[in-house]
Amino acid sequence: MNNKGKYYITTAIAYTSGKPHIGNCYEIILGDAIARYKKADGYDVRFQTGSDEHGQKIETRAIEEGVSPKEFVDATAGEIKRLWDIMGTDYDRFIRTTDEDHEKQVQKMFKKFYDQGDIYKGAYEGKYCTECEAFYTESQLKEGKCPVCGGAVHEEKEEAYFFKMSKYADRLIEYINSHPEFIQPVSRKNEMMNNFLLPGLQDLCVSRTSFKWGIPVDFDDKHVVYVWLDALSNYITGIGYDADGNSTDMYKKNWPADLHLIGKDIIRFHTIYWPIFLMALGEPLPKQIFGHPWLLQGGEKMSKSKGNVIYVDDLIDIFGLDAVRYFVLHEMPYENDGTITWELMTERTNSDLANTLGNLVNRTVAMSNKYFGGEVKDPGASEAVDDDLKAVVTAAAGRVSKCMDTLHVADSLTEIFNVYKRLNKYIDETEPWVLAKDEAKADRLRTVLYNLTEGIIIATSLLKPFLPDTAQKISAQLGADLRDFDTLDKFGLITETKVTDKPEILFARLDKEEILKKAAEVEAKQREDFRAHEKKACENLLKAGRISQEDADARLARAGIGAAAADTDGADIHVEKAAEIEYDDFAKCQFVVGEILKCEEVPKSKKLLCSQVKVGDKTVQILSGIKAYYKPEEMVGKKVMVLLNLKPVKMAGLESQGMLLCAEDDEDHVVLMTPEKALRSGSKIC
Repeated sequence: MNNKGKYYITTAIAYTSGKPHIGNCYEIILGDAIARYKKADGYDVRFQTGSDEHGQKIETRAIEEGVSPKEFVDATAGEIKRLWDIMGTDYDRFIRTTDEDHEKQVQKMFKKFYDQGDIYKGAYEGKYCTECEAFYTESQLKEGKCPVCGGAVHEEKEEAYFFKMSKYADRLIEYINSHPEFIQPVSRKNEMMNNFLLPGLQDLCVSRTSFKWGIPVDFDDKHVVYVWLDALSNYITGIGYDADGNSTDMYKKNWPADLHLIGKDIIRFHTIYWPIFLMALGEPLPKQIFGHPWLLQGGEKMSKSKGNVIYVDDLIDIFGLDAVRYFVLHEMPYENDGTITWELMTERTNSDLANTLGNLVNRTVAMSNKYFGGEVKDPGASEAVDDDLKAVVTAAAGRVSKCMDTLHVADSLTEIFNVYKRLNKYIDETEPWVLAKDEAKADRLRTVLYNLTEGIIIATSLLKPFLPDTAQKISAQLGADLRDFDTLDKFGLITETKVTDKPEILFARLDKEEILKKAAEVEAKQREDFRAHEKKACENLLKAGRISQEDADARLARAGIGAAAADTDGADIHVEKAAEIEYDDFAKCQFVVGEILKCEEVPKSKKLLCSQVKVGDKTVQILSGIKAYYKPEEMVGKKVMVLLNLKPVKMAGLESQGMLLCAEDDEDHVVLMTPEKALRSGSKIC
């Protein structure tokens, strides 16, 4: 295959604040698929990923764990790399921002900016989100919260160095306007232009003094380099950039990057700050930055506090690696957010992988063995129906190429599976089992089975970058090698082959109820681990003097363990027995398990939260006076105990159609009552 030149692709480096969930892992699978496709298409590919390891949040996480920041990031970066590896990603370098070569170059870049007048010392006062490691103006906040993660912001004032963003703003605007492919999708470009660039850029804080876990500014030891200047630079330090002008041949060969693959939440840093840093360094800008959408759990962003996190290793244990790769690549739209649930994973595995693909391969192998002892060859007994099949199969590579050129990866998989569907239809059209009954039609039967084998090999050659393990298994079962991309427009290159006499099921059909049972066990374990972590974190933060007892109690309560923690140290609560009731009175109450799908503050009330609660196959609206104890985002995803048949009442202009059960002690600690183990919504409480 001809060499089409270099192709340098990067993912964003994963932040080492904790274990990545499947929404975080989507990007590395997407990057791996693009890199593998480009390599198969004749490009000299370099694929870089890694971990982002500095910042205030990391320092705090380390205190929570009772370890040093370096010990914490070593463990977390190791876990990230483990996940990247079990997903079969074939990267060339896993860079860490604690790597010595990276830190050295960041210090050089900072000094270069300072010497050429791009950086000056001042003081910063503004709204800061610790979760996102970002400052925001009042106008950028959404309802007083961080516009990205929705979390709390606080006033921050400290001495800092600033980068003169406005010095390069007009040049960047001109570049974006003259390079329409630079920011994709177009909606992301419009957002950056209209919300940040055109209104005028503020100078950017590029150092911090309020914490120490960062790369030191070597000429001013009170300061550490702010995480975004540090992290973004990995794309060039990882391939040998040198700020003194002694960059390696690897850098000269690969830069500028052909594609920065990032999440839409960090598009501002990559399309405004990073290009300006590069302009100040005198380096070319990356060719394209793609801000992909989020993968949501049932329509909600994944969060440990919500209890709706799905981890990739759990998915692989239950569904297998290639089923996970297929789902996230096929189900993520180009621009809008995608959704993952255990149910959807099961349905897609059964319909596309087990039925369309697995059944096709199994039937082809089985018929070749049954009718011809596994031998496959073409005697040339063609009929008109074969022409359409061949046209569909040989056109697939061109259609997939067009999709991949514009990063429509999900559409590429759809095109490949359209070929598999056409091959299944071809079996119905030719009816091999009928041909087998007539010895005079043996050559026609051989031709049909040959066409099936050839078609599967061509489609599977295209499938390999996306599902590499499955592609190799199919090749082995059919006894035929996968093709180079430049031969995929030709039908009939297999001369003769023999399929395996011991075919394996590629994807077994899954029982949804069994999968949901396993998922419930996984979710229960995650909640248990989360609560243990929160308890340990609060103990260590209290010991370090980083939070008050009141804040610790509130955090424990949000994790569902506050009341228990409060009760352990106090005297026994005096319980006054209420008036006795008959069993029939109790039996009238319908207690069930509900799942909170959505929760919002009630604007007219200081106490009420309004929750949409899924109870079996229906959703009810319930108002609860627990605003002082729970934030709306903490409610979403919780399994709760519901009194369902309470007569509806109106509060603050809204109807409440039930009651959430809570426990309250004599010190005003209030927590929601939740099932001890995972149960499906609608389960009866008796």
